[in-house]
Amino acid sequence: MEFRVLGTLEVWSEAARVPLPSQRHQRVLAALLLAPNAVVSLPKLVEALWDERPPATATKQVQNCVSALRERLGPAGNDLIATDGPGYRMTVTCDQLDSLRFHRGLTAARLSAAEGRLAEGVAEARAALRLWRGAALDGLDTPLLTSRAALLDEQRLNAVEECIDWQLALGEHREVADELAGLVVEHPLRERLSRQLMCALFRGGSQVEALAVYRRLCGGLADELGIDPGPELQELYTRILRGESGPAGPAAPAERPAAPAERPAAGTTDPGPRTAETVRLAGAVRELGAAITRQWTAEAEMRSLNRPEPVHLGWSSTGRPVAAVAGAVLGVRPDGDRPERMTLRGDLTDVAAKFRRLPARQLVVLGEPGAGKTVLAIQLTLGLLRDRAPGEPVPVLLPLASWNPRREHLRLWLERRLVEEYPGLANTAAYGWNAAERLVAEGLLIPVLDGLDETPPALHAAAIDALDQAVADGRPLVVTCRTAEYEQAVRHEGGILARAAVVEIEPVGLEDAISFLTARKRLGDPRWQPVADHLRGHPAGAFAQALGTPLMVDLARTAYTDPATDPAELCDPARFPDRHEVEQHLLAAYLPAVYPRHPRPAAPYNHTVPVRHYSQEEAQRWLTFLAQHLRATGTHEMAWWQLEGAVPRCVTGLLLGLPPGLLFAATGELAAGPVVGLIYGLSFTLAGCVAHGIGNRPGPLRVELHFRGTAARFLGRFGIGVAIGVGLGISWSLTAVTVTLLAVIFGLGIGVHVWLDAPVDANRVSSPPSLLRQDRLAAVLFTLSLALSLGLFYAMAFAFTRQVRFVTVADGRFDLVLALAGGSAAALLGRYLLGGVGSAAYGIAGMMIGGLVFPRSTGITDGLLVGLTFGLAVGLAVCLTRAWGAFALNRLWLAARGRTPWRLMRFLDDARRRGVLRQMGAVYQFRHARLRDCLGVPPEPASTGGADRQPSSSVVTP
Repeated sequence: MEFRVLGTLEVWSEAARVPLPSQRHQRVLAALLLAPNAVVSLPKLVEALWDERPPATATKQVQNCVSALRERLGPAGNDLIATDGPGYRMTVTCDQLDSLRFHRGLTAARLSAAEGRLAEGVAEARAALRLWRGAALDGLDTPLLTSRAALLDEQRLNAVEECIDWQLALGEHREVADELAGLVVEHPLRERLSRQLMCALFRGGSQVEALAVYRRLCGGLADELGIDPGPELQELYTRILRGESGPAGPAAPAERPAAPAERPAAGTTDPGPRTAETVRLAGAVRELGAAITRQWTAEAEMRSLNRPEPVHLGWSSTGRPVAAVAGAVLGVRPDGDRPERMTLRGDLTDVAAKFRRLPARQLVVLGEPGAGKTVLAIQLTLGLLRDRAPGEPVPVLLPLASWNPRREHLRLWLERRLVEEYPGLANTAAYGWNAAERLVAEGLLIPVLDGLDETPPALHAAAIDALDQAVADGRPLVVTCRTAEYEQAVRHEGGILARAAVVEIEPVGLEDAISFLTARKRLGDPRWQPVADHLRGHPAGAFAQALGTPLMVDLARTAYTDPATDPAELCDPARFPDRHEVEQHLLAAYLPAVYPRHPRPAAPYNHTVPVRHYSQEEAQRWLTFLAQHLRATGTHEMAWWQLEGAVPRCVTGLLLGLPPGLLFAATGELAAGPVVGLIYGLSFTLAGCVAHGIGNRPGPLRVELHFRGTAARFLGRFGIGVAIGVGLGISWSLTAVTVTLLAVIFGLGIGVHVWLDAPVDANRVSSPPSLLRQDRLAAVLFTLSLALSLGLFYAMAFAFTRQVRFVTVADGRFDLVLALAGGSAAALLGRYLLGGVGSAAYGIAGMMIGGLVFPRSTGITDGLLVGLTFGLAVGLAVCLTRAWGAFALNRLWLAARGRTPWRLMRFLDDARRRGVLRQMGAVYQFRHARLRDCLGVPPEPASTGGADRQPSSSVVTP
């Protein structure tokens, strides 16, 4: 079976083309083939079919399309399209899919060109380009597919430009002139094509025509974008104007092709066309780089990495059998030989420079627990940003713990994490459609992925294989991992990163450790001198071995910062007979050191932040609970919206279902007495408990209020609200005036939601407090709009209904038609709030109260009072389904039991400033997994010597 996804979308069997039933089936197949061998979620498939307004049966229709596709694909259909977790996965080989063939051929062409075999590179590139037969996915016009097709077309054009560069270097200027002329007409604002055409014309003796190309480009750029050509093109124009031979640009025929060291490093990008989309994407790259610089500079300061300087961290090529051969990593030397050994070596000061020298710019950093892998990743990221050249990709440091390579392709995971960490990228007005997707697809990022070992052990080998597949086309990549876990994964499956250099962090040198420990001592302070003497006299002792990692060196300095402490006790071999005992002591001593019993007047981390005093016992208890929660859930990330996992499901259901249920009971009591109140209360309490106890809550929203440019979408939503208001009003037999009022209120209530949009710019980094504020804003707006709309409707229905009955039962006390209407409305609301479980639970509750027949209000005042109570009940139910609302109540329950402080977010931020936690985007992590594990392990009973495991008192007591 072969699949054509370049130029069109076709499916070919061995003998004939397999017809696809409809364009809808083509869209589903295209979405699956655009992410080969990766899971495509149902929401993505729905988006590929219907964009922003899918029908209520969208999921079912997607499933039907998949079934039809399997049938059309014959006996192999079920194997080709597999159901996998939240979606479907299309399993194909490189030989079955044109897009994979194209990338494979282009990678081979680039490798041939890099090795100086330009003619072979041209032949291979042209063979890959012949797979194209027109615009990608022509006719499939949903925004999702259109944007992905545009990326494919852009990759094709980049490949054409590369091939033409090689042909110009070979002197084939006449052969490419006609092709370039046609391409320039199709892409009049693309500078690289114009530059190539100018070179081809000039070298063919057409100086006047070459200058005319430049003038047409200038006019087009000025008219369309108001900008001038870039400096490289201006220099080329000047040289052609002077008639100089060998103008700047692609190499002249008589010139030697550039040596590998002189070419742009793999992964750098050409400016490409100066279209509006390109300009917006360039702005995203620029602002993203600024945001990442500020983010990790602040984190380095928070960790005191440069006070006065970080622990000296050396690294060198690993000798373990986990890396590719040197020739595959370093490429071919200028003399044509391939190196036989890897001899990479360096430290934090030159890691960025040496990373840039790697041909593929792919690096794996190994180290023992606490060896400084994250510190190296931070310094590498900042080093690459510090002197980033124009067009060089932006390094993005992300923790890898949340990636499941069996369910999500690396590039899809990167796109999702980018929007989560830098939510401004989702702003289409500022950066265009799918900015994060384009940044990843066009190679504008260097993923710096920290903590491969933090993924589940069963996924390590699969992750290495998936990483190698994702960067097989030469994209840059940095991965950190614990040494033992990486070596075990490679030995188990045999997979490696085929072009990545693998380096290992070396143990901290003894003199380096001594220098760091004594760097900040006060003049005349003799406490550290016995430590230095002991270390020099016993370089193989337990204390010296423990100081082999930056973590332990830093913990030692922190634990004995207080002048009343004596670090010389660490030199006692009777108390600390081995390395493990020293390390456990330093881990246990860390919290008492950063939460002293008698805090100093000034904050140790930032004098502009008010110091908050937490006792040692409180901090130890709260942090221990959080560490145990992370250990129980198998995660490293402390996300505030996932804290409800520390609360039993039944308690969560009761906490979030009972308060709205009580308000619903009050509504029924005010409307028709205690019996109706009991029915109202029980119905919605049970619905809430079931929905919150079983259902899955949506994650927090990264939104802000925006009004500009929302008029059209507001009117569309307003129309939907009007339709709902009219339908409800007619169902309850209200007057025309009342129905009109309801229609306006519902229109406004639903229309205001369009004012919630992604943050304005990518220059801002997501953080736990900012995400909490953004989701709180969304929760408040949803609560107010729905409470006002439904509260007013209930008031109007209670005060002005004409008491028309349809199909009554139970002696006229229950109406089946009204029950169906109320149940449908409540089911739609429940689905919006808590998915399928919420739809079923709240739908049944809506039927129970909607069908009740009781006398209407005798006055408008009573109607408004009942409507107010009902609106408050609905608003509270809506609020508690949002991440912020659920967090607020679960946090109070945990605080009442002493598990967490009342002001949890303030405490977590304070712990971060003290260095106990680190901030990774919108989540917190313990500064090191060993600290988390030390706190998360339940203490041993005192009879087993557990009391001896608490050495902290000796650290803080004079």
